[in-house]
Amino acid sequence: MFTGVAAGALMPHAALAQPAAVARGLPDFTDLVDQVGPAVVNIRTVEKMSSGRASANGMDEEMLEFFRRFGVPIPNVPRPQRPQRPQDDEQPRGVGSGFILTGDGYVMTNAHVVDGADEVIVTLTDKREFKAKIIGADKRTDVAVVKIEATGLPAVKVGDVSRLRVGEWVMAIGSPFGLENTVTAGIVSAKQRDTGDYLPFIQTDVAINPGNSGGPLINMRGEVVGINSQIYSRSGGFMGISFAIPMDEAIRVSDQLRASGRVTRGRIGVQIGQVTKDVAESIGLGKPQGALVTGVEAGSPADKAGVEAGDIITRFDGKPIEKVADLPRLVGNTKPGTKSTMTVFRRGASRDLSLTIAEIEPDKPATAKAAEREEKPKASAAAQQIGLAVTELSEAQKKELKIKGGVMIASASDAAARAGLREGDVILAVANTEVSGVKEFEAVLAKADKTRPINVLYRRGEWAQYALIRPGR
Repeated sequence: MFTGVAAGALMPHAALAQPAAVARGLPDFTDLVDQVGPAVVNIRTVEKMSSGRASANGMDEEMLEFFRRFGVPIPNVPRPQRPQRPQDDEQPRGVGSGFILTGDGYVMTNAHVVDGADEVIVTLTDKREFKAKIIGADKRTDVAVVKIEATGLPAVKVGDVSRLRVGEWVMAIGSPFGLENTVTAGIVSAKQRDTGDYLPFIQTDVAINPGNSGGPLINMRGEVVGINSQIYSRSGGFMGISFAIPMDEAIRVSDQLRASGRVTRGRIGVQIGQVTKDVAESIGLGKPQGALVTGVEAGSPADKAGVEAGDIITRFDGKPIEKVADLPRLVGNTKPGTKSTMTVFRRGASRDLSLTIAEIEPDKPATAKAAEREEKPKASAAAQQIGLAVTELSEAQKKELKIKGGVMIASASDAAARAGLREGDVILAVANTEVSGVKEFEAVLAKADKTRPINVLYRRGEWAQYALIRPGR
């Protein structure tokens, strides 16, 4: 839907050789607005408040939603004097957007839009208002589904996110600051953007402001490809970076919410970390990829399958783990009870492990006790060269830490200290070789090339990780 520039006959010959993209006009969004606009709704929420729970700082609720959602400190505005309100007075809580998924009244929005609401009011573009029932909300993905009692409603068409390309034009419709049916447009800036959340986001430069939350991100075919959810801002206002939840992930969540009112996710019971370039090269992995297992929960599916701290998970059910965030997403989207295969890289070789996926539960805090040293530190010439003194582990310590062997660091200085090692850490492997005790540790270290970084797999508390000792520095 581009408007051509008819100027060929009047332009010099050199200008005719310009790339086609230069000659294109800007897209026309008018037909898209007519097509999708009727399916976009305004969502207001109401909260029952006692006389002691008035709005913070006496501020307008739309402005409070602005501060709450986008991480801006709420200013200390003097609260105006107001008449005493009766007990359990209903007060406006926030404003957001949404869109109609089905003609029989299912509406999708953000979980944070309806979170804590006692009443949800949905307003259509024809000004009809409905009290909505919250079917379910998932805070991890920030997706919620509400239901209004109506039929024959205009519904959106869901697009294929895999076809979405960086640089493609997209449009948003919503209610920024309560201004209904507001249209903004821009381009896709990036895909699979990690922001620390459970999902990879679509990044755009579409103007999104408080109240747009929950509204649709629409491609030039009139299809919804995302739910506008977040912005990046240092001031609280729009700064050219917006994030939308990919529609394929949102639909997966909404299907579960509509079926059972909740979302179930898989878990395997590992603590994971990033694989750095230096570590990947030092252990023979090649490029930095996968998820480094820093800890394995006792009795978990991973523990039963034989996963060990220090393993690098490179594939899950045949899908590659390019970066650490890929693993929890793939595992989370797997139905509990499913039998899966996981590929791990361990001491220079890959192996496949079979495990049965469990259901996710709240994270458990680390409870490992610090192991006690029972003998004086021993340090060979090789260990002294890198600043390490180590001691044997007693059988009781090995049992407590649930390990078969290793040595405990009695002191760390020079190169070892610079690598992040410290007293009390337990070294499990050196230069890709497991060590059962001090004698083996010293033998492996003596053979190691001191002109190159030496990788050390060590345990601190419950979790294991790699360190690179650079002797020459």
